[in-house]
Amino acid sequence: MDINRYSPSYILNKKHLIGLTDYSTEEIFELLYATKALKRKFEAHEETNILHGTTVAMLFADTSLRTRTAIEIGVHQLGGNCVDLPYSSKDMHAGENTRDIVNVISRYGVGALVTRSINKKMLNEFTSISSMPIINSNNDDCVPAQAVSDLFSIWEKKGELAGVKVAVVGKATSLTSSFVIGAVKCGMEVSVACPPRMGLKRENIEAAEQMGKIYFTDNPVEAVRDADFVYTNAYRYHTEASDEEKEALAPYRVDAGLMSYAKRNAFFMHPLPACRGQEVTADVIDGKRSMVYDQGENRLHAIKAIFTLLAK
Repeated sequence: MDINRYSPSYILNKKHLIGLTDYSTEEIFELLYATKALKRKFEAHEETNILHGTTVAMLFADTSLRTRTAIEIGVHQLGGNCVDLPYSSKDMHAGENTRDIVNVISRYGVGALVTRSINKKMLNEFTSISSMPIINSNNDDCVPAQAVSDLFSIWEKKGELAGVKVAVVGKATSLTSSFVIGAVKCGMEVSVACPPRMGLKRENIEAAEQMGKIYFTDNPVEAVRDADFVYTNAYRYHTEASDEEKEALAPYRVDAGLMSYAKRNAFFMHPLPACRGQEVTADVIDGKRSMVYDQGENRLHAIKAIFTLLAK
């Protein structure tokens, strides 16, 4: 399906956003068109009080910089407000009941609950009983908001999605999985190069293969050849990669040599934070073909789109 032939309704018949696996191509397009509309309003300095009087609660079991900032600023720009819920793993394992948490918070007039690093089992418990939207910003299974942001960044830069080739290299993470699934659903040609035992989970591979064109290899040059976009991400977030990991991943470092196998005008993508010299060299990520700051900005607009369609 061609996104440029799609007519958006700006309506999403979904209550929650846990991942993109259960979102259709059309539903992803709705998020992308909403992102585009809200970015235009932002650039035109137009007020968008879509969430006027709405409170968004954040339940974060992990530290966050860009995502938390984008959520708080995005909700404020939409006319709403955010409240940070204190999270304690001790409380969660000492008798706190998910039904009690969700039902009480929703009675406070909260319009949506955004989570981070909450496991799949607990999220499923939340969504099974919650009358308010549950939005997963990031966990070990998926990172849907960043995937929407990255897909929008490609559409914005290339003007299309169908038939565009993206190469994903390095260690597969939950972010990689979300991006790959979204890209395949949008009709992109995806090639993935990961070291042995560092690839996508079997269930994610099977899901992606059922959705569209995807090619797996352990050779980064094969993956990158003739790509329009080359995508990688950090191997670790809070911890240092082991010497064994660094050695296995060294051939997958995106440098000028690897980028030379992509199309001449190919762009480099990284969701940040980045470790220069590890998964990417400084000359690539700081070069003129790098899109990392576009991706960073578009995270704000994608998050606003998600709230607009789910929490308004």
